Amino acid sequence: MSALTPGSWPKPLLNAVRLSNRHLLNPLMLHLAGHKHSYAVAIRHTGRRSGKQYVTPVVAERTADGFVVPLAYGTRVDWLQNILAAGRATISSRGESYDVVRPQIVDAAAAMPVVTTWRQRTFRRFGIDQYLQVKIAPPQRTR
Repeated sequence: MSALTPGSWPKPLLNAVRLSNRHLLNPLMLHLAGHKHSYAVAIRHTGRRSGKQYVTPVVAERTADGFVVPLAYGTRVDWLQNILAAGRATISSRGESYDVVRPQIVDAAAAMPVVTTWRQRTFRRFGIDQYLQVKIAPPQRTR
């Protein structure tokens, strides 16, 4: 199964896939991500240098108190760095929006127990060993 593991791909191939996803697949997925019947969620985050608002489509697994996002491209991707710097984001999933906080990178041993068996198999098949874990923010108290 190591042929599926993105980390085992030659760097030029991995870069080509990343560029293809960024310029072709992601814009298409933005129309579907976060909607009721979509497998992808939309993560809204703020650029750590620009302050600009971004939306990135990703796969995520809803957990009892938040979400787990597989980091197929590792931890140096811009959207992840933006969320870590801000300490928060908004996730749209299945037609609902959630403010999420306390982002942390966890390994597979911490992530696997809280995701479905089907996702566990998929994530393992792709050799994903790092995940973003976020918690749903408590509701804002109004005065």
